[in-house]
Amino acid sequence: MAIASGNHPIGPDNGKLTIHTYRAGMGAKAAHDLVLAATRWSGTADLDPANPGACAVSVTVDPDSFEILEAKGGVKPLSDKDRGDIRKNASEKVLQTQKHPEITFKSTAVQGEAPNLSIIGDLTISGQTRPVTMKATVEDNGNVAAAVNVKQTDFGLKPYSAMMGAIKMRDDVDIKVDLTLPTA
Repeated sequence: MAIASGNHPIGPDNGKLTIHTYRAGMGAKAAHDLVLAATRWSGTADLDPANPGACAVSVTVDPDSFEILEAKGGVKPLSDKDRGDIRKNASEKVLQTQKHPEITFKSTAVQGEAPNLSIIGDLTISGQTRPVTMKATVEDNGNVAAAVNVKQTDFGLKPYSAMMGAIKMRDDVDIKVDLTLPTA
């Protein structure tokens, strides 16, 4: 069994796209490391398992669709109000989604041999485009796991902070994608 060749739709129906944020600052113990999930995203994976260099991936994400899946640490659990405040701050203050309603990724090259591939492409967040390299593991059963670490400041973003910087989010975040693709 192997992943089927062809152009395959990707999104919440066959995958999960998560953003992992990390706390920093003197008050980090009071804050939370977060796992956010994009609930509205879509794309295509144009696959040729025999020729990884001929493969291509494109994804569009609605940054207003981020939901908190997990909150680790902190002195108390997140309340519904905390969750709403985090969502509002991420949307309005950090990502400025009114001006930049999409996050996009478009591959420019795929290198390596299955199961270990590098997906090189252009990531656009808040109107700033930067090259990134996602590391991907592709299994014969159709499961794909890809991840990349990015710095918010590389995209013109100011990481969230509160209490005069005593509580803040680290500049680097991890973006992870887990997919189940059709097999032949």
